[in-house]
Amino acid sequence: MSILGWLLIGLVAGALGKLIMPGKDPGGIIVTILLGIAGALLAKVLTPMMGIVIVDWTWQAFAAATAGAIILLAVYRLVMAKRTR
Repeated sequence: MSILGWLLIGLVAGALGKLIMPGKDPGGIIVTILLGIAGALLAKVLTPMMGIVIVDWTWQAFAAATAGAIILLAVYRLVMAKRTR
């Protein structure tokens, strides 16, 4: 899948990440969507390293991107919480 495809999946993954992890984020919905895009790109890089083959535009691609978005959102919240203390 092209980078553009993963960017589009990342938009959806960011929105899903926000639905799964509701709450007040320091950056709002825009930062959450950007984290979704970064999570999708992270999933694109890490899944082949783990031996997982993801076919283009399948539920596995969306699941991997959403998992990446949730992980990055959780790390972002931890970093920003410690920074504001």
